[in-house]
Amino acid sequence: MGIYFNDKKAMVLGALVADAASLGLHWLYDVNRIAEIEQKKGLIFLQPDANHYADGKGYYAHGNKQTGEASAYGEACLLMLKQLADHGQFNCQVYQAAYCGFFGPGGKYIGYVDSPTRQTLAVLLAAKDNNYPERSGADDDQHPALATIPALVAAHCGSREELLATVDTAARITSNNELAVNAARSLAVTLHSLLAGESLQTALQNGITCSEDVLATRLEAAVTINKLPTAEVGEKFGRACHVQEGLPVVFHIARHTKNYQSAIQENIRVGGDSCGRAIALGAIMATSAAGTSESIPLPWLARYARLAEVADALAHAVKE
Repeated sequence: MGIYFNDKKAMVLGALVADAASLGLHWLYDVNRIAEIEQKKGLIFLQPDANHYADGKGYYAHGNKQTGEASAYGEACLLMLKQLADHGQFNCQVYQAAYCGFFGPGGKYIGYVDSPTRQTLAVLLAAKDNNYPERSGADDDQHPALATIPALVAAHCGSREELLATVDTAARITSNNELAVNAARSLAVTLHSLLAGESLQTALQNGITCSEDVLATRLEAAVTINKLPTAEVGEKFGRACHVQEGLPVVFHIARHTKNYQSAIQENIRVGGDSCGRAIALGAIMATSAAGTSESIPLPWLARYARLAEVADALAHAVKE
C-alpha cells in the first residue's frame, strides 16, 4: 500500500526512507550473510546488530543508531532540505555553516563520520570568520556527493542549466572531485527528467547522456544488460562507496525493478554501501511512481523516525 505525495515531495521522502530502511545492514559486504539474515529477520528497518557482521566481510558502523534513524547520507540530505526551507534557495556558505555546525564538534550529529566528511570539516573548521572556500570538499569520489541532490532538485524552480550550476557547487562542498561532480550531475538530470514527465527509461538515459568518460560507459552497461542476479550486480559494478560503483548499481536496479519496495530490498541484498546508493535509488523510484501504489509503502513511512520533521521542511522548501 502506497500513499500519495506530489512527485517532488516523493523524491525527498523516497531518498530518506530508503536510507533509513537500509541502515541495519549498511556496509555488510557478505551477500550470503545478508541472505541468511533476510530469511530470519527480513531486510528493512533492522536494528543494527554487531552479530550480523561477526566473522563476515563488512564494517559495523552504527552501534549507536536505532531502527528508523538515518545514516550520515540521510542526515546531509535532511540538513540541505532544512536550509532550503529556511532560506528559500540554496546558498553555499549558509549550508557550509550548517554542515559544520551539525557534523562538527559539539554538533547534534552522533554517528560514524567518513573520510570525505572528516576532510571537509577540517577545511571548514580552519576557515576564519566563517569565510569558507566554495570548494571545501575532499578530492574524493564517494557517495556524499550524491546525498543532497534529491533535496536540491525537488526545491529547484529554474532551468536545467541553473540546476546543474547549483549541483556543481553543492557537490563540491563535500566532494571536490570531477568524477563525484559528474555523478551528482547525472543523478540531478535523471531526477529533473522524471519531474518533467519523462519515462523512467528516458530519464535514466538522460542521466547517462550528461555523464562523461568511465561513468557514462558503466551507466550505459548498467541499463542495457539484462537483469543480473543480486550477487552478480555487486560483482560486476562494485559494492563500495565510490560513485562509479554505486550509481551503476542504482541505474541497473531502477531499470529492472518494478516498484520502490522491491528496488530498495534489492539494493540491500547487493550489500556494501547500501545507504549511499539508497539516497539516489529511493529518490528515483519514488518519483517515477509518485501517486501510485508502487511508490513508498505507508508502513515504511511510519517507521522513519524523522517523518514529522521532514514533512514540516517539505511544506516550506518544495512548491506544489
